[in-house]
Amino acid sequence: MPRAVALALLVSSAAACAGDVPEAEWSNGLLPGAITEQGETVTALWNGAWIAALATGAVVIGLIVWACLFHTRRRAKAELPPQVRYNLPIEMLYTLVPLVMVSVFFFFTARDSEELTYVSGDAPVKVKVEAFQWSWRFTTTVNGQTTEPVTGMPVSDYQQGPQLVLPVKQRVEFDLETDNVIHSFWVPEFLFKRDVIPGIPEDNPGRKFEITTLDEPGVYAGRCAELCGVDHSRMLFSVKLVSQQEFDQYVASNQAGSAQ
Repeated sequence: MPRAVALALLVSSAAACAGDVPEAEWSNGLLPGAITEQGETVTALWNGAWIAALATGAVVIGLIVWACLFHTRRRAKAELPPQVRYNLPIEMLYTLVPLVMVSVFFFFTARDSEELTYVSGDAPVKVKVEAFQWSWRFTTTVNGQTTEPVTGMPVSDYQQGPQLVLPVKQRVEFDLETDNVIHSFWVPEFLFKRDVIPGIPEDNPGRKFEITTLDEPGVYAGRCAELCGVDHSRMLFSVKLVSQQEFDQYVASNQAGSAQ
């Protein structure tokens, strides 16, 4: 018992110290609230899959209970029930229903995957993300204007790490790059993460993705989700969503080559 209490206190203390774990919401299937349109797509797919899985489970459990209640051998009857070698309608049902279910899952997964990986190429805000051991460098370009790069260092609190400022209700294109090991760019509220792999050419679509931010201003934690070395756990950053007016002021005061 004392060991269990100590372990519980340790886990709760670690969670409290992290401070970057978003709150899960029951309405989102225990996912954090999305701050992008693409995140809403992921939430819809996730909840739809759970609803289908729970409905299937309910039907299966119902059939098991029904069979146990109404097809149990009675003590008063010694004879066996009628024996059949096969039932063609039931066997066709067993084959067709899973096939239809898998086909439906495949359709919605393929449709949403195409949406999540689509890059138009004309997003007004473009962010170059450079991952390195063990932090991040963000360079933002807005309508041809490039801001000063924001370079971080390993930290224990995401609020002390490099901060990426983005406008609400705007399309943003990310271009991911690294020169050392594989990293993974992850903001939990995006409900999406992408590996940052060295050696991928700049014009390769595999290193880019695009989001459309929602009107959800605030500061959100980000981290590397791929074990990349000794300070992997300190490879923290934050994303700050602000109004368009505040974002324009940020870009104007942080242009490359301007006095700081």
